[in-house]
Amino acid sequence: MNRRSVVLGISANSLAPSIFSLLGRAEAAQVPETVAFPSLDGHTKLVGYLFAPAARRPGPAPAVVLLHGRAGPYSILAAGHYSAATLSKRHVMWASFWAERGCFALVVDSFGPRGLAAGFAAGTHADRPPEIDEVTVRPLDAYGALKYLASRRRDIDPGRIGLQGWSNGGSATLATMATSTLQSVGIAASAGFRAGLAFYPGCGLEDQFRDGYAAYAPVQVLIGTADEEVSLASCELLVKGSGRSGSAVAMTVYPQATHDFDDPGQKRQSVAANAAAVADSMPKAAAFMGQYLRL
Repeated sequence: MNRRSVVLGISANSLAPSIFSLLGRAEAAQVPETVAFPSLDGHTKLVGYLFAPAARRPGPAPAVVLLHGRAGPYSILAAGHYSAATLSKRHVMWASFWAERGCFALVVDSFGPRGLAAGFAAGTHADRPPEIDEVTVRPLDAYGALKYLASRRRDIDPGRIGLQGWSNGGSATLATMATSTLQSVGIAASAGFRAGLAFYPGCGLEDQFRDGYAAYAPVQVLIGTADEEVSLASCELLVKGSGRSGSAVAMTVYPQATHDFDDPGQKRQSVAANAAAVADSMPKAAAFMGQYLRL
């Protein structure tokens, strides 16, 4: 089965107003609740920002855990003030996107509680501290977030929780969704994430899945051919390896889209291929999570 799709022929001009209008709605929306919960690493108390559904339906709602990239969840203009008020536009936009669809959305700060709120720079991945490793540590944060959300049974349906990550957080998403990771933390598949979205992840994953990647729930990778930070070829190898294991991993490739193609800033959205990628990826994400979280 071919799990790789290439998206062509989307008009960027039709997209630009929609992402900026979504950003405008997001910036005018609710202030999220600041929450704290333990990572499954056994010693880190994490900080998270919980956005509530814009319109509540009867009964517990689904939820999506959001994992930031190498720069952390905050704006580059935070100037040392790290809080719900200084979350980056992308994280607020996506959290509001899920809230508009009836979900709770939890932005997890993996770096701040470990003294690295501003993250690390492009090209310095090899020198990043081991305590924020996206393959061995950040999945423990994701499962800490999952357990926290599942404990709020009055509000949240523990059987309808998804995972989404970008770049370094996309790598963490892939590692989290691996069957072997789930087994290592002692969580049953029925109590795990229902689906995972990995936006432009680094797919090498420290060669821990060299013999084949197996996911316990559906995973979708979204990446551009002009990505300047991560390797499309390594993601193709990972998806191919997942096919051998029978995992439900698929990949969508956007011609000429760069890294951070969904960053709502003018710099990224002035690139026609990025705007086209957003035009396809946001409804695709909604349909994907909608299927598995029953939105």
